[in-house]
Amino acid sequence: MTLREDHYPLPDAAATRRYFAKFDRIIGHMRDVAALASGNGRLEQSELEIVEGYLICLSSTFSALSYKHLMAGHVSNALPHELEIDRQDSGFPVYRELLQMANDCVQAEHHLGSLPPKKNLIEDMTSYILNELKLPRRLQFAMSQRLYYEHLQNRALFWAQNHPQIRSQKKSHKLRRSYLVHWATFDSQTNLPIIYIMKLEDSGQAFLQHDEERWPRVQSHLLAQSSISLKLLTIASGFDKDFSDLHPKSLRRITIGPMYSHAFTQQNGPLREVLEESSGEPGLDWCLAWTVESLISKSTSKQSTGIFGKIDQEIFDLNQYARGEVETGATETNHYLILPQRPYQVLEDRDPPGLRNIRKFVVGADGKVLSSL
Repeated sequence: MTLREDHYPLPDAAATRRYFAKFDRIIGHMRDVAALASGNGRLEQSELEIVEGYLICLSSTFSALSYKHLMAGHVSNALPHELEIDRQDSGFPVYRELLQMANDCVQAEHHLGSLPPKKNLIEDMTSYILNELKLPRRLQFAMSQRLYYEHLQNRALFWAQNHPQIRSQKKSHKLRRSYLVHWATFDSQTNLPIIYIMKLEDSGQAFLQHDEERWPRVQSHLLAQSSISLKLLTIASGFDKDFSDLHPKSLRRITIGPMYSHAFTQQNGPLREVLEESSGEPGLDWCLAWTVESLISKSTSKQSTGIFGKIDQEIFDLNQYARGEVETGATETNHYLILPQRPYQVLEDRDPPGLRNIRKFVVGADGKVLSSL
């Protein structure tokens, strides 16, 4: 599959608006799904709050990109390229779009200084319509770019790299400080947003977030290991070895997507027929995958360092569940599907074996999300 085949430029403004309107609805449903998927040994309340924060940022990122490409196809040579999405494996915009957005954010103040204020643009558009009896495409484009750069300046966004942040928690039973460290990336290999949450115990002297030596190293280490190709066991074990006084008790990786849509993606397997059969009703031809991988420490062992020193080393639980989870380097992996009621009914009628054991969240006609299990 070449990049040209994999990356699909949305052809015009109408397609771009439909695409972002669809994602806006889906992200709204994802917050409900995250809440329904919490508990029962899965996402805790504090982790749920973190995930919801990233979903809000992701929604803001899509809003920004929708403003940027609002006039796609209406003004020739206005933008260097149309919005490109990964239609084969992701359904999300390609990684390059987020990199360009980060570059635009750095220069947002400069661009806003060169654009007329919104009030002036509205007055100019009104005057143009009354005098020329035509749509003021170039003025509309200027307005869309102003909205885009204002959005970059004023909103918390989901970037290609969202650097680690830390939340203090109550001390553990060993009187160690306890933290939740979270960070996120837009993976360049899969074009998917990925959230990481690590629960740490700290046996060091200083508070981690105020430690000038350890905290910068922790952030750099975690970002360097944030690849979907790495197993959770590899990430957590490497961290445990590199930081003798920081003890990873759990690590979660939440992968949002792929998003499948009959109108925008080229999915394979049973979902292709399901979405094709559901495509008659506008807005109902989509399905979003959601994966939560969890790695839990079950105990510690004492490892010698030097002649007299000993440190705790985590022993991660890889045997509690099926053998397949051992091979993935996780204690547990949960797969979910979010889809409207019509595709769900088609999916249940067809009953493909590969999707039987995946928990499904169904969006009803009233917008409420229900679990199939």
